[in-house]
Amino acid sequence: AQGEQAAGHAPAHSPADDQPRRDLMTNLTRRTALTGGLLALGGTTLWTATRSARAQEQPLRPTIDEVMFDPANPVLGNPEGDVTIVEFFDYRCGYCKTSLEMVMDLIREDPDVRVVFKELPILSPESVRAAQAALAAQRQGRYLDLHYAMMASRGQFDDKQIFDIASEVGLDLQQLKADMESPEILALIDTNKSLAGALGIGGTPTFIVDDQIFRGAIDAATMRK
Repeated sequence: AQGEQAAGHAPAHSPADDQPRRDLMTNLTRRTALTGGLLALGGTTLWTATRSARAQEQPLRPTIDEVMFDPANPVLGNPEGDVTIVEFFDYRCGYCKTSLEMVMDLIREDPDVRVVFKELPILSPESVRAAQAALAAQRQGRYLDLHYAMMASRGQFDDKQIFDIASEVGLDLQQLKADMESPEILALIDTNKSLAGALGIGGTPTFIVDDQIFRGAIDAATMRK
């Protein structure tokens, strides 16, 4: 697999969030073993099943909720789908750009696929600005529009380029600029970086499909297995 490398806390949890997540977890029955305890990849725990279990382990590892069910991250496809794909990506990553259509094809082909996009801007400071803009666009209900447009664009992604693209897709630039600086968006990017570090992810794209991790660009046939 091919990918791009870079040198490079857990979200707040409310008891009110537990029941919807439990309901969704009970639907994860096809090609998954999420509720059977700790998940393993090559003999190494990928994440812990619950936050309470994690609290008793050293070193700390992410929970299933943090990786797959953090509501702050954009979700495409079927929100209650029984197959979850998590993608860590960077807008300046060429392999991430070429992987986008593969991911969208899977969503179109399988109504039970749920895709979680995790912004992981590790290639440059401009990558961080692009991630901020995408997450800010989510507040206007236009995340996918800006995501597509930036993935289709080349260049350094300085602010001028980002705002030109955002204007072309019809975003309110004044609101976008304000939302880009919100503490919640900055914290989410930091959270994604922390999760990636805990999972040993140092390059993009990286995909997690149920209990398996794929580093670098992969084809649709591999993803479907």
